[in-house]
Amino acid sequence: MKTICNRNIVKLPTQNKRSAFTLLELLIVLGILGVIAAMVVPNLLGSQKKANILATESSIHGLEQALKLHAVENKGVYPTGGVEIIDVLMSKTDEDGTAVDPLLESKPLDAWGQPLMYEYPNSKAETTKPAIWSYGPDQTDDQGEGDDINNWTIEE
Repeated sequence: MKTICNRNIVKLPTQNKRSAFTLLELLIVLGILGVIAAMVVPNLLGSQKKANILATESSIHGLEQALKLHAVENKGVYPTGGVEIIDVLMSKTDEDGTAVDPLLESKPLDAWGQPLMYEYPNSKAETTKPAIWSYGPDQTDDQGEGDDINNWTIEE
């Protein structure tokens, strides 16, 4: 029988396995993420504002269409008055008390959750259509001017 002696076996140094990132590596990654965020976030915020404006313009257009239908049913005359006229478009009965489908299911809102403003006759612009506007991003009534979104300056 042969006896094996382990005295001549040379052990190689074992490599240390890393189990975590160093502080420097983490700071570099955080710096890179910060630079990327600084470039991307302003573009996203600008896109959100444009999307809100487009959504509000769409709401204004929808209200205009409901008003046109009301005018067709009433000898071509738009309802005279202010914001309270929108309740007329939501009415489930006509002037005679007959049940009808409402022209609007709910009050039209802008992208910021505020109701649209209405005025007829239009004192805001030289046009025969009613004035419809939203307070816009700053949520202050500039009577259709400033950052307000209105139907007399929307390009179709």
